[in-house]
Amino acid sequence: MIPVALVVDDSMLIRYTVTCFLEERGYRVESATNGLEALELLKKVRPELIVTDLQMPKMAGPEFIEKLKADSGLAGVPVIVVAGRQGNERIQAGADFTIYKDIDVQGQLEKALETLSRRPVQRQGARA
Repeated sequence: MIPVALVVDDSMLIRYTVTCFLEERGYRVESATNGLEALELLKKVRPELIVTDLQMPKMAGPEFIEKLKADSGLAGVPVIVVAGRQGNERIQAGADFTIYKDIDVQGQLEKALETLSRRPVQRQGARA
């Protein structure tokens, strides 16, 4: 089965960069421009990985992550946060890894995937 990733970012360039990176590594990628759209997608899609921005319109990353982690069927899905600039964003609670837009995004994603692949899967309950 092909793993699914959800990319949530209001920047088309970041969505494109992350999507291409993940597709090259065998993921099928779904995308959303904000947390509200992402929550709607999550009613239909069960990702193995979520990559999200923090600063977005309608529903920002912190609120999206909070709602995600409150859902027992999704709480175990690894979350990579894409922060604006190193030093400008605090590490987001609920995130498994934080990368920064102002430094080699693909290199950081590679490191994040390597780190997450070494962890045991913590998927919880089935979603209705």
